[in-house]
Amino acid sequence: MRSGSRPAGTIGGFACRMQPPEFDQFADEYEALHRAGLGASGEGPEYFAEYKLREIHRTLARAAGGQAPRVAQALDFGCGVGNSIAWFRHYFGQAPLLGLDVSARSLDIARQRYPGEQLALFDGERIALADGTVDLAYAMCVFHHIPASQHGALLRELLRVLRPGGRLFVFEHNPLNPLTVRVVNDCPFDANAVLIRAGVLRQRLIDAGFARAATHYRVFFPRALRALRPLEPWLGWLPLGGQYFACGVRPGAGA
Repeated sequence: MRSGSRPAGTIGGFACRMQPPEFDQFADEYEALHRAGLGASGEGPEYFAEYKLREIHRTLARAAGGQAPRVAQALDFGCGVGNSIAWFRHYFGQAPLLGLDVSARSLDIARQRYPGEQLALFDGERIALADGTVDLAYAMCVFHHIPASQHGALLRELLRVLRPGGRLFVFEHNPLNPLTVRVVNDCPFDANAVLIRAGVLRQRLIDAGFARAATHYRVFFPRALRALRPLEPWLGWLPLGGQYFACGVRPGAGA
């Protein structure tokens, strides 16, 4: 795990207007670098993108009493080159989706891969959506690229655009897992990453105004032990998984 030093004017992958975002330099080779870094797990980026949308769908379905989740507007915060888009479509059909990122080059690649999707440049501060218009927001391993000093403001901004009862899912690497730490340390685009403990992220959600904030650990078993993966929902309390997700709800009517 690196604390790293960042160029002035940048917020990790999320950069201020003054300088190009850090991820612009990795966008064209992101897929190859990502795949190489995941080699020890026996899985590729597709597996990790799919399990995250599956967990979101499962959580929302459980909250809806087992019914199919209804999403009128979703937000992919830090969508990068679009690795989650196909799995969002798999689980949520044609529900409206807005993908945001500060890396213009990453968005160019995402548009080439998924023409017709709504993808927009984020200025690092304000999401261009009205208050209370999003049912579902998620950030897939994004916040460890953003300095902790910025987390509160961004979480409050995500809270602002969620409707009452809307949910935010934040997936992150687990700094208590030695293999995860090694993978992050060896990954070029994680050079400035600062991993976040699950309890710390949960408290940041609470401090930002989210209700019922909870964390769940995942990614316990490599591909060689994939037959054991159905056990993972029952191991969510165990802080040994390679990743975890924190989920918070915007308070309000029907929440």
